[in-house]
Amino acid sequence: MVNQKLIKRVIIGVGCLSIFLYSTFLTSNNLVHASSVQAVQASSASQQKADRIIVSAESLIGKVHYKFGVNDPKHLIFDCSSFTKFIFAKEGINLIWGSNAQSKQGTYVNKNNLQKGDLIFFSVGTPGKIGHVGIYIGNGKFIHNTTGSVYGVTIGDLKNYQKRYITARRIL
Repeated sequence: MVNQKLIKRVIIGVGCLSIFLYSTFLTSNNLVHASSVQAVQASSASQQKADRIIVSAESLIGKVHYKFGVNDPKHLIFDCSSFTKFIFAKEGINLIWGSNAQSKQGTYVNKNNLQKGDLIFFSVGTPGKIGHVGIYIGNGKFIHNTTGSVYGVTIGDLKNYQKRYITARRIL
């Protein structure tokens, strides 16, 4: 009789413990799932913002004039960094004016992990010294405001800038 009562209590205890552990597992699994959903939503929101930034930048091809050291949104006259500052501001993101200053914002991104909307930085005159910035648009391409043989906003190919490429930053 004593053994039956003991066995019954053990079975009930094991059953209660099983229910407790199972409900804890379900709760923690839902929390993990919720975290995953939030991460995907945040990533999706960043990608949508990046797409809007790219569309906005591309809409200014042929409309923007390049002038070193100028930030004149009213007349669409920019240098490279005032252009990126202008484009990102449309999405509520404040960038500092100056390519070297912008290279310190956000987080470092390895060249192999570039995503749409990342800022990419190049040297212009002095090798290794940041002097130019553009916005990565995917597929090895970037959009930037420049001078030279092409004047104003244009799309460049990173392959043509291998020796000048310095770093990238994720702002979104």
